[in-house]
Amino acid sequence: MAMFAAILCISAYISIPLPLPGAPHITMLNFVILLIALLFSSGESFLIILVWLVLGILGLPVFIGGGAGIGYLMTPYGGYTLVFPLIGLLLPVLRGKTYHRFRYTIAAVAGALLIDLIGMFWLMAASHYSLETGFLTGFLPFLPLDLLKSVIAAQIVPAFRRIMK
Repeated sequence: MAMFAAILCISAYISIPLPLPGAPHITMLNFVILLIALLFSSGESFLIILVWLVLGILGLPVFIGGGAGIGYLMTPYGGYTLVFPLIGLLLPVLRGKTYHRFRYTIAAVAGALLIDLIGMFWLMAASHYSLETGFLTGFLPFLPLDLLKSVIAAQIVPAFRRIMK
């Protein structure tokens, strides 16, 4: 679990900038969050993500682009980060206990969509955007890569489980 918390810290630094003014980068953070939630129980996933979140709140530069502190979470894009513990709780319940490729893939896609939707609504509220602007700046640009990351995360779970044994 500690190793995955460390991987989560590193994943925020692996990023692709979006060509939108003020937009965050697309990172491997969502991929690692989904992978954690697909590998561990709800309690374990929540704890791993909470450790990472608390490290960031306390000032360690573990958020996207080396961001840190409670102020980072209050930015228009902070909603994407704040939803991660919820994904850690919900996704293990959605995926079930036994690995089934299709169910895990659907659960991972649902998790990615939930992150992007809640993040978009946070962005809309914080920036006073209309639904159209929120969708075009806070959802649509993230969708293709987030869906790809969620599908890949679901497919590699068996390999990770073998390694973890």
